[in-house]
Order: sequence, then structure tokens, then C-alpha cells
Amino acid sequence: MAIKSFKPYSPSRRFITVSSFEEITASKPHRPLVEKLQKHAGRNNTGKMTVRHQGGGHKRQYRIIDFKRTKDAVPAKVATIEYDPNRNARIALLNYADGEKRYILAPLDLKVGDTVVSGPEADIMTGNCLPLKNIPLGTMVHNIELKIGKGGQLVRAAGTSAQLMAKEGDYALLRMPSSEIRKVHINCRATIGQVGNIDAENIVVGKAGRSRWLGIRPANRGVVMNPNDHPHGGGEGHSPVGRKRPVTPWGKCAFGTRTRKVKKASSRLIIKRRSK
Repeated sequence: MAIKSFKPYSPSRRFITVSSFEEITASKPHRPLVEKLQKHAGRNNTGKMTVRHQGGGHKRQYRIIDFKRTKDAVPAKVATIEYDPNRNARIALLNYADGEKRYILAPLDLKVGDTVVSGPEADIMTGNCLPLKNIPLGTMVHNIELKIGKGGQLVRAAGTSAQLMAKEGDYALLRMPSSEIRKVHINCRATIGQVGNIDAENIVVGKAGRSRWLGIRPANRGVVMNPNDHPHGGGEGHSPVGRKRPVTPWGKCAFGTRTRKVKKASSRLIIKRRSK
């Protein structure tokens, strides 16, 4: 999981870095677990752009990941560690004892030939998945469920992990990667360990073209636009924003104001917010 740099034979190569991919053991995915991924370019079902700066990018195929880990008490051996173009974490192909194959997020230090198990009786070992009530306090976990049986939704990015802090009645207290402390039901499942590919955050894109490969289109500053395009626009030469705080193109506050809905159902489960 080292980072590779290049000799600066062009201006962009001077700064660009890539993963060494030394942990990857297979160049092609398992075909039955791959499906077509349709591009949307930030549009919704009516064709209206709802997310800006998306579009283009390299063609991808989606790897079907098992976030639920419901094959209890069936041991699985790690067959390969693979690259996934849809996420910055690596994925691992599991060969179960009954012949089935599934992909999971590859935890740190999980290697080909290791055995993983899921279920309430599983040991506290990297890659095993079990309910929070069966996990000791202080354990680092990832791929955490928010709703029982729905599958992991929290802590899935490369290098992330949450720590089990306490258990109070029907809920467990978890410290998230953002330092937020929140309650999660004690019967929700989590996977032991930290997500692999911890150097993903240190990779430097290095050039605009590489962002376009990733499907990221250019983002323009509001101050260089006209007043009819952005509230920051207009003026002669280099002009300041001209108001107390920066806003979005639609006039909403961009910094310093909470945008989370106050009456959101999960707000009661947050013990300590990530912001001070």
C-alpha cells in the first residue's frame, strides 16, 4: 500500500502520485459478481441536473459487494484482493465452504488464504462480522449497519474505522471517523478491523485530466461569474464577495451555518456532533 511517484518529464508528472497496487492479486473481477453501471452525469430521473460538476469519466462496471454478511457460521477463504473503480477501498473475493463466492470490503492486513466468518459466534478477528453486542469495548470496526439487517452503511471509505466506546441498554456508542459519537442499535452488525488502502488520502491527482477520468467536471468560482449567474459575480476587476458570508449560486449560506434538518429522525441518536 505504498505510494508511487514519477520523474518530472512533464509539469503534471512532477506532482502526480498513484497507488503502487502491491496488494492487488487479480487483474480481472469475478464475472458473475459484475453488472452494468449506467452513467447519470448528475441528472435525476427527469433529466434535470441535481448535482453539478459530474459527467464523463472512464467506463466502469459495478462489483456486487456483500454489505450484509448474512452467511452465518459458514467459513470463507480469501481468494483474491482486487481493485474496485467505484470506491477507494480494495475488495476481497471470498470462497465460502458451500461453494458460493462474494465480495466484501478488504480490511487492513487481510491477506489471500485467510479465513473469515460472520455471525454472533464469530471470533474477534479482522474481517469477521458480528452484532455490536458481541464485540468487546474498544474494538475498531467498519461497515456498520444503521438499521438491523439492512447492511453496512457507515465507515466504508479507505482507511476509516470507528471505535466501540460503550453499551447502554439497546444501543452501542460509537466514535465515528469524524469524531462524532452516535448511538447504533446493539443488534446491528459491524466488521472487525480498519478498512484497507490507508494511503488513499495521500494520493495527489496532479492534473485536471485525471479528474476528468474520474468523472469530475470543472468547478468555476462565483466571483468570476456575472451577477445573473452567481451572487458573488459582477464588479470591475478583482472584486470581493460583497456580503457578510459566502453563499451558493441559489443564495444559501455556504459556510458557518448548519444545513442539517433539525427534525431529522436520527438526530436523537447523535451524542456529540463532529463540529464543536
